[in-house]
Amino acid sequence: MSFIPNRGMYVPIKTENRDKRWSEPKIIIFSFLAILIPAAILLTLPVFSVSGLSFTDALFTATSAISVTGLGVVDTGSHFSISGKILLMFLMQIGGLGQMTLSAVLLYMFGLRLSLRQQALTKEQLGQEQFTNIRRLVKHIIIFVLICELIGVFFLSIRWVPEMGWEQGLFFAVFHSISAFNNAGFSLFSDGLTRYVDDPLVIITIASLFIFGGLGFTVISDLKRNAHRGFHFLSLHSKIMIIATPVLLFVGTVMIWLLEHHNSHTLGSLNESGQWLAAFFQSATARTAGFNSVDIGQFTQPGLLIMMLLMLIGAGSTSTGGGIKVSTFVVAILATWSFLKQRDRVVLFKRTISNQTVTKSLAIIVVSGIVLTIAMFALMITEKAPFYEVMFETISAFATVGVTAGLTATLSEPGKYIMIVVMIIGRLGPLTLAYMLARPKPTLLKYPEDNVAAG
Repeated sequence: MSFIPNRGMYVPIKTENRDKRWSEPKIIIFSFLAILIPAAILLTLPVFSVSGLSFTDALFTATSAISVTGLGVVDTGSHFSISGKILLMFLMQIGGLGQMTLSAVLLYMFGLRLSLRQQALTKEQLGQEQFTNIRRLVKHIIIFVLICELIGVFFLSIRWVPEMGWEQGLFFAVFHSISAFNNAGFSLFSDGLTRYVDDPLVIITIASLFIFGGLGFTVISDLKRNAHRGFHFLSLHSKIMIIATPVLLFVGTVMIWLLEHHNSHTLGSLNESGQWLAAFFQSATARTAGFNSVDIGQFTQPGLLIMMLLMLIGAGSTSTGGGIKVSTFVVAILATWSFLKQRDRVVLFKRTISNQTVTKSLAIIVVSGIVLTIAMFALMITEKAPFYEVMFETISAFATVGVTAGLTATLSEPGKYIMIVVMIIGRLGPLTLAYMLARPKPTLLKYPEDNVAAG
């Protein structure tokens, strides 16, 4: 608020503009809700389901699809009509691309230009620099998405068309390809992919789709620009993702195999190659994909703990996946290591990571921990379930993974709404919510530093 002179008096005028009142986090959240609520209303209509759906279940399903989580309170394959399944595919594609990217696509389709504000929001959501050509970027993203999904359809059709016929087999291939690439986890099979647990064609195709989807559009575009120049020319973020992704996959695979290969309810009933394939798939799917090739509810508790850790780490920033993100996890580990070595900078690949990035990474972890603690506490009040099931399901929803230990199907009405909020926060990012709730008050005041005893 500032003042202008008027006949010897000072009259207040508003200096804040529309952009300040509608900050980026608010625009992202309200654009998400603008898609979610109509989608939930549509899912209650008879044309989209076989036996009808209450608004609560429709809202839960729509949230799960748009947040690309995959948790379901009804069986996707048997409950929804063809129209309902097509609507779910559309919602999963929206969730994977992001609302701002979708807005850009629609405006370009109708020959309209993005405003500078819309361009800035789209670039921010996709993790791009301000000088990036947004039209070219969106075009490359759409082409990449379509190519990956069409490749997935081709390989899945090889298995499912002979089994189901052209019409059903091709539809199943399209649905699962979209679901996998967008890390959504919805399956038309009532038992997930357990019937294909030792089928390399189905398992590797599905896993490849959500691994590429989970790398992030930033990494893909960086690889496209600089792959021919060598690893050295890639951005630090891309280097982290390219190294950390296979390391997490390998460590997760080995740990799950060690903990579950004697469990006759999970990996124990398979031959050795089948065990390693199943362990690899569960390791990959835990990082936000949501599919399962074995019954997760039969995992040992140590096995579930490994799954929870992988779910929390999640996929890459600006990707179709969730979690706190791989880069956030790596930066936090590096910051801790630098502190223990008494170094004043966090350095990786001869690059210093800014203090702002370190602080943001630690803030994401702290806010995520607070959100998870509150949600778990609330679910322990509303649901009659063991603590490890509540913990597993909450992390699965928050990290937009979608694998379940069995609790989701039995959730009470209040429990469903708690999980809906957790899925929304998990998809939009905990810091988005924190930024919206906080009202920053910039000040020029600077106070003297002092020490606090920590540790």
